[in-house]
Amino acid sequence: MQCKRGRLDRLLAKHFQLPRKQVRLLLLTHQVSVDGTIVTDMDFQVDEFMHVACQGQKISGDCPRYYMLNKPVGVVSATIDDEHQTVLELLPAALRDGLHIVGRLDLNTSGMILLTNDSRWSEALMTPNAHVAKRYQVTLKHPVTVEYQRAFQAGMYFNFEDITTLPAQLIIHSGHQVEVILREGKYHQIKRMFGHFRNQVLALHRSQIGALVLDPALAPSQWRALTPQEVAGARVSLTGDDHQIASKFDG
Repeated sequence: MQCKRGRLDRLLAKHFQLPRKQVRLLLLTHQVSVDGTIVTDMDFQVDEFMHVACQGQKISGDCPRYYMLNKPVGVVSATIDDEHQTVLELLPAALRDGLHIVGRLDLNTSGMILLTNDSRWSEALMTPNAHVAKRYQVTLKHPVTVEYQRAFQAGMYFNFEDITTLPAQLIIHSGHQVEVILREGKYHQIKRMFGHFRNQVLALHRSQIGALVLDPALAPSQWRALTPQEVAGARVSLTGDDHQIASKFDG
């Protein structure tokens, strides 16, 4: 999703239905402010979160919003669906406008979903080049062995896409209960990696994205707003030292 960004003069012309010459006059006579600062440059770039005012009247400026949601099995990661309830429908209708999903999960996977109207934040968090770590709890039909760990760490070849996955961490808690930490998100990747051993995934749950941990107080279908510290912490984790990020998962 692209950030809504454009020139200030075009925003003013569209809002007031004015010709460019009159817009220029508004700017030159110091009648336009952006985030409380007078702006006179017609080419000044604004986005949806900048508060633009003209002659003291606010004409634009949304507030960035960030939510964490515990997706249950059977709810689809979509904004609209004719067959299933969507994650967006778990939020009150008054909050849904402008939100998009960060980090989709398939129908039968539960766990952390992020929702925001801040496209720059979500793009930075989920771009493939960021390699942001994601943690999953996995329940398997058959017991695992250390052979699985070696294969996950080495990366697995997917013939259909002709790619080899990035190294992934596999933590064995018991024969049938493991955790997987990925830094990419290929199509049904975890299920396909265990499928390499002909081992069926019975349950899959995402508990962490980057530095953000799913709040244990959130029951399935429940949500809450992220704190400013969580929003900032997620951003820091995108550019911080990779070993420091890894320690958050291993701790």
